[in-house]
Formats: sequence, C-alpha cells, structure tokens
Amino acid sequence: MRQAILACGCVMAGVLGGCAIESSSGSGGGVRSTVSGVVSAVSAERVRADVDTLAGFGTRHTLSDTRGIGAARRWLKAEFERAVADSRRTGELTPRVSFDTHRVEADGRRIGRDVDVVNVVCEIPGAMPEARGRLYYVIGHYDSRASDANDFESDAPGANDDASGVAVCLELARVLARERLDATVILMPTAGEEQGLYGARRHAAAAREHGLDVRGVLSNDTVGDPTGPGGRVARDRIRVFSEGIPAPLAMGDGSLNGVRTIRSLSAEVDGASRQLARFIAEVADEHDLPVKPRVIYRPDRFLRGGDHTGFNEAGFTAVRLIEVFEDYTRQHQDVRVEDGVAYGDAAEHVDAGYLADVVKLNAAALVHLANGPSVPANARIIAADLTNDTTLRWEPSPEPDVAGYEVVWRETTSVVWDHASDVGDVTEATIDLSKDNWYFGVRAYDADGYRSPVAFPRAARE
Repeated sequence: MRQAILACGCVMAGVLGGCAIESSSGSGGGVRSTVSGVVSAVSAERVRADVDTLAGFGTRHTLSDTRGIGAARRWLKAEFERAVADSRRTGELTPRVSFDTHRVEADGRRIGRDVDVVNVVCEIPGAMPEARGRLYYVIGHYDSRASDANDFESDAPGANDDASGVAVCLELARVLARERLDATVILMPTAGEEQGLYGARRHAAAAREHGLDVRGVLSNDTVGDPTGPGGRVARDRIRVFSEGIPAPLAMGDGSLNGVRTIRSLSAEVDGASRQLARFIAEVADEHDLPVKPRVIYRPDRFLRGGDHTGFNEAGFTAVRLIEVFEDYTRQHQDVRVEDGVAYGDAAEHVDAGYLADVVKLNAAALVHLANGPSVPANARIIAADLTNDTTLRWEPSPEPDVAGYEVVWRETTSVVWDHASDVGDVTEATIDLSKDNWYFGVRAYDADGYRSPVAFPRAARE
C-alpha cells in the first residue's frame, strides 16, 4: 500500500466563485493552451445562424414530422456531418453522426399518436484506448411547443427553448472535431422533451441496458438570454442545477441500505452530479471564463423539468445549465401580441454573444472532463478505530498518464471544497484532521495537470 501522511499545515485554500483550488500538481501550460485554443474558436456568428435556422422551421413539435421536426433533424444531421467532415480523423477515431430512433406509443396525454422520437447523435471518439469507453454528453432538445402542448400546427420557433442548447451542441462539434481528447464526447440534440423527456429517457435507459460508461451529462436548456423581466441582467452567470441524492434512491428504486449510507455520511449534497456541478464551476474559475456557473443545489426549478432528469433516473451523473432569469412570456407561448406584450420564443430574444460564452463554458468543461483521469474508484474513509486523524484509501485510476492524487476537504457547513493537498502517486493518505469534523474527498490528476471530479468516500473498516 502506497501511503502519504500529511499534517494539516499542508492546506491550500480556494473558494468557488473567488479562485480555483490550487495544489502543487497545478495545471500546466498544455491545459491552458488547449482550453484557450478551443474557447477562442467559438463563434457568436455561427451560433446566431444556428438559432435563426432552427427557429425558421416554424414549429419543431414532436408530432409535426413532415412540416417541422423532420426537416429540422435532417438539417441537424447534415450540419453535424459538415462540422466533422474535416476532422482529420481516420479509423476508429472517425466521428460518427447518426439518428437514434425510439418508437413512442400514444399515451392519451401529450403523445396523440404513435410517433418516432429521434435524437441526433454526433460521437467524437476518444483518442486514448484506456479512456475511450468513458462517455461525456452535451445535450439540448430540438423540439419546441406552443401554448398548448398538443398543438403541432401553430408556429413555435423555440429559439431560446431550446434552439440555444442545440446551437451549443453544433458549435462544440465544430471546435472539438480536430481535438484529440482522451475520452469520448457525444453531442446529442434530443426530441420529445416537451412531451415528457422521451428522447433523453429512452436513450438513457438504452445506455444503462447496454452497460455504457456514461460519466457525465451537461444538459443545456434555455441558455441564450441573460436578461429578465424588470431590466434584470446576469450576463456573466448561468445556473447549474444538480441532484444531491441520486434519483433511483429518491424514487424508491434503490436499496434502503443506500439511503441509510447517505444519511450516515451526511452525503445529501455530495452525489456525483453535485460533484460535476462543482467541477464545472472550478474550471470556469481556473480559466476566468466570461460566463461562470451559479451552482444551485436543487435537481431543477419548481414546476419545470429537463432532459438531465432522464439520465439521472437511469442512474447517470447529469446536470442542467440554464440562464439565471426566465421570462415566461417567451416560454411555451403562442407567438402573438396581447395587451401590448409580445409573446413567443422568438430568435430576436437570443443574445448570440452570451450564448457563445455558454458554449465556451461547456467546451472548457469537456476538455477537462475528457482529458482528465477517471474519478478514483472505491474511495473510502477508514473507520476501524477511534482516531483524531483521517485515513483515506482508493483504487488507482486506470489511465496510463495518471501522475498522482489530491485529497480535498471542507468544513461540514461549507458547500464547496475549500482545501486541497497533493499526496502524490499513492492509494492511501492520512490527514491530521478528524474525520468527524470535516468532509473529505479524493481526486486524480495526470501528467498534464488535468484533474478528475472528486470522489466522495464511503466509510469502511479497511
């Protein structure tokens, strides 16, 4: 057993929203140059054109196949193919674009007839064989709706909800196609979201059934307008919602022991999706991106839902990105003017510069997630004896370029990781702080300085 013993004097502090956590492993110039290159390639003009094109289909209602959504998905597939055509990748690294089709039967509610719900999938394979099986998704739904959820004839441009999220996927394909990221990136505009999250739910269920290694899902839904009613503006922020307790446990599908374990560890705010949200915020701070997350410790907003929920229900790590303020005169509304108020989700309300900055946040997070090591497996706090220090153990991350590990910790009243220390290339570390008084975690870093998200340890006797 390789072990590190550290005194609490090794603390190096950082707070999300102020500065990124730092440690002696650092982030090398390679990390900064890779992220900078990807971010600088993002084009506000292209995302503007994508939103305008999608809004121009009239309606993209799930049941509007011949008029709107069918034409939209064919355009999306062609646009993804164009984006990756000059990727200079061959063989097993060649990007693949396809339709992911699921037959949904009429349900008497929002599905009035049997219909094919079709996701558009752009897969950019990872360049590292040991990491290629790890999948990181960015999704946005390309269907739209009018005031009546079953109205598939009226105009429903859906510019912000959610052509904006689909534009994020398209632009990521353009700026990442030539990158040789270690793990696989999947960019997937979904359908059927407005009718009950059908595209995401069916895809996530199939991924679970086939044992796919989905490590993280970033759902961009309504991410193009930084303004709100009453003149409010949040140009430099976007909300990131995440679940604390995994959905299968909350829905009663998990074991009672799992619930008891979460309670005993007080891990209600330390699920994998919550760690992903914190990770995105750390990346934004590290690179001082123009749009940074406002991390919200809730699965989603009241009375609304999104496609990340479908992945959470299947047991996968997933978060939702959405602008800070919402104007409900522009969501799920027929296009009209009433009492001097213009209703409808028109393209003119999307701020292309802000949306491009949201793309940059997604791109930077993807580079770190896909190039970073796997989260250390089987992380545990050793609770075999009464001690005033804390011993953690974990399994090594499998990637060949892993260079070491960091132990992180925070006060039990803090919601972000405030402290970190590099413990080196070991699989056990003892910290001179009581496990009763702090929350601990462990993350891996590689030779280039990329870090994994944090593994929150369980209690174990060995």
